[in-house]
Amino acid sequence: MTSIKEQAAISRLLSFLQEWDNAGKVARSHILDKFIETNQGKTAPELEQEFSQGASLFLVRLTTSLRITYMTDSCLEKLLRSIGIFLSAVSSNRYLIEFLEVGGVLTLLEILGLEKIKEEAKKESVKLLQVIANSGRTYKELICESYGVRSIAEFLAKSKSEETQEEVQVLLDSLVHGNPKYQNQVYKGLIALLPCESPKAQQLSLQTLRTAQPIIGTTHPSIVDCVLKVLGTMHLEVQYEAIELIKDLVGYDVRQALLKGLVALLIPSVKEISKLQAKILSDPSVLQLTPSLPMFLQQAAAAKAIGASCRCSPWWRSTCASAWGRNSTSSSWLPTRPPPATSLCQAQLQVQTALAPQPGPPCSCPQSNAEDLYMKIDSIQADILAANTVNVTKALCLHGSSYSMNTLYGSRDSAQMAYLTHFEEDVESKE
Repeated sequence: MTSIKEQAAISRLLSFLQEWDNAGKVARSHILDKFIETNQGKTAPELEQEFSQGASLFLVRLTTSLRITYMTDSCLEKLLRSIGIFLSAVSSNRYLIEFLEVGGVLTLLEILGLEKIKEEAKKESVKLLQVIANSGRTYKELICESYGVRSIAEFLAKSKSEETQEEVQVLLDSLVHGNPKYQNQVYKGLIALLPCESPKAQQLSLQTLRTAQPIIGTTHPSIVDCVLKVLGTMHLEVQYEAIELIKDLVGYDVRQALLKGLVALLIPSVKEISKLQAKILSDPSVLQLTPSLPMFLQQAAAAKAIGASCRCSPWWRSTCASAWGRNSTSSSWLPTRPPPATSLCQAQLQVQTALAPQPGPPCSCPQSNAEDLYMKIDSIQADILAANTVNVTKALCLHGSSYSMNTLYGSRDSAQMAYLTHFEEDVESKE
């Protein structure tokens, strides 16, 4: 037989459940407010004690109400927060199973795709999905099997709240870890997000891709084009994450395609880039910018990515050195250039004399390290060097140099030598 104390507790529980069943919209909202206030952070045993071992009776009422009213947004945020108290409680595996058995995952995913639902409610839905995903591999697979990756990725791209988008990133990161069966699906979903119009979504996707790439181990062929296109963004935080991802991808099998694509971006097509202008350029409420701006941004980002990758990858460094050095025979798709001023200054006294600055502070940077020239000179030295127009061929001829063009510029084909000769003649004609 039950004691008087137990009978009183059961009576209170039945009275509470009857109050919920008979309550209208406003009354249920007050009940939820009180429940959230008094039970936040409680463990499963504490919740059972609060409801006289009948907490599941209230949970089933919450889930039923959620399934019936989620399309109307009636107390939806409070319902989700109340369910979250049960699911996130310590030792709450029983509550989690009860919620999933009535189609809880599908309901949460559907909430993310409804346009009329408020952002706060969708954020609570994402938090519940986080709780479910963090409960183990089986639950992560359940979310993915319910077409969850697609729903979550689409919501990330469309969400207008950066705070909510960051919660979605946490969810996607959880789905990547400890989910070998569907981790490739999440990886592809992140790549598919890169062309979206939301800069925040692009930034978060790039960050998560950097985490996911070592877990996946291999690369998807589409990642190269998607990352390279992101370099044309006007948002520097997105560009930074793209360059960091490129530095990571250097260690994978797409490094050759990446380098080729980056070099191609150094000479972009103005006609093609102008078709893909950011919407901000056509907004009459902002300052009108040149149509070439996205092209310049992409070009600058490509140069930064090449430089950053050369610093962290011996393969890139050696490839660029051989392609842009004197013996450019292997990578024919890379642009060629004459050797830097350092070679010329050390090899030819005549060239060194011709490059010497006019009266003013001395500048020895071209003789020591031409690659760091722009970092070490001051404004006066820059003006002096810019004003110093030197014709190397003419300087060598005047001093009777016996060095040939092949000695100066390395082994080149006939087309390249013709271009260099034409360039020198063009300079002479302008002088």
